[in-house]
Amino acid sequence: MRVLLIGSGGREHALAIGLAADPAVEQLIAAPGNPGIAQFAELREVTATDPASVAALAVEVGADLVVVGPEAPLVAGVADAVRAKGIACFGPSGAAATLEGSKTFAKDVMSAAGVPTARAFTCSTTEEVAAALDEFGTPYVVKDDGLAAGKGVVVTDDRDVALAHAAECGRVVIEEYLPGPEVSLFVVTDGEAALPLLPAQDFKRVGDGDAGPNTGGMGAYTPLPWAPSGLVDQVMAEVVHPTLAEMRGRGTPFSGLLYVGLAITGQGPRVIEFNARFGDPETQVVLAMLTTPLGGLLRAAAIGELAAHPPLTWRDGSAVTVVVASEGYPEAPRTGGVLTGAERPGVIHSGTARRADGALVSSGGRVVCATATGADLPAARSAAYALVDGIELAGSHHRADIALAAVEGRVRV
Repeated sequence: MRVLLIGSGGREHALAIGLAADPAVEQLIAAPGNPGIAQFAELREVTATDPASVAALAVEVGADLVVVGPEAPLVAGVADAVRAKGIACFGPSGAAATLEGSKTFAKDVMSAAGVPTARAFTCSTTEEVAAALDEFGTPYVVKDDGLAAGKGVVVTDDRDVALAHAAECGRVVIEEYLPGPEVSLFVVTDGEAALPLLPAQDFKRVGDGDAGPNTGGMGAYTPLPWAPSGLVDQVMAEVVHPTLAEMRGRGTPFSGLLYVGLAITGQGPRVIEFNARFGDPETQVVLAMLTTPLGGLLRAAAIGELAAHPPLTWRDGSAVTVVVASEGYPEAPRTGGVLTGAERPGVIHSGTARRADGALVSSGGRVVCATATGADLPAARSAAYALVDGIELAGSHHRADIALAAVEGRVRV
């Protein structure tokens, strides 16, 4: 089959690697792609958030399957436009993608479906924000109600910081803090059937020890040696299937990738958020472990035949990814720096570009992800950091503690 992949980041590079490895994928086209993706796919230009342009490109290239990576095109209705052309598309409709596009909508769905989550208030005025902060106390959790590229959440003990973030966002969801380690669970679904992938943990704060502001993610690992037995089955029963049933009942079935962000509390797993697509950088480690052909899996979900798909298979061992970020990230990332050592197996491109003279340069805050597998978590972690050591970008930074607490047995549920 001929596959069109939409997006240009690390998630899409990881998807491109998986799709290109599937013998059923005869041709892979990516739009707009990046220099790393160019090793696996023909690159085409497109405005990813323009549904008509993406649909027209899918027709032009004769795509049998379109895979939409980022959230903004999904919320814009790209999947609807592609399907209207009679082409299979992996990704939810614009209406279903509101699960990520609006925190308030997601909370409403969770409430109706009986999904365990934090208590929350949607606030639009200073008075409402103040009352909600008083209700829940510290740590304050303030979330931009709309899309924010993974950086719309502030968790702080400083009331002034919480108020300032709420004022900047305009409309926010303020919720009670959920203690416990966080887990990302990706679920491939056709709206009825659902197949969970390996749970992963990512690291959202910019600095070691979870210091500093939130980012799009600074690293991840899978599987989770500390995860409670039966966690995935419990989340599927208590969260995923009730949510899918509620979405069907609303006339907006969710087909594609349901990302369930969880806190593992003393009372069990609680949903922090839903996303409507693969997470970045967790995708890099989860797909590194998947041995099931990716193209066939995504196509089965896209055409409503997931129930007939064989069970997923996984390689033994572990995977770790470490993000190398630009100087100044996340506040004011510096771009245009020359990057060396990044064109090697295992280095996934998140924010890179090819200069006119052929040099590889940084083009975003998160530049590359050093991703490695190993026989166990310590081995995978060592291999990932060995890749980091070979990457040079002036002023760049990375966390030195990705997966360290899990390796040392310090994660407590």
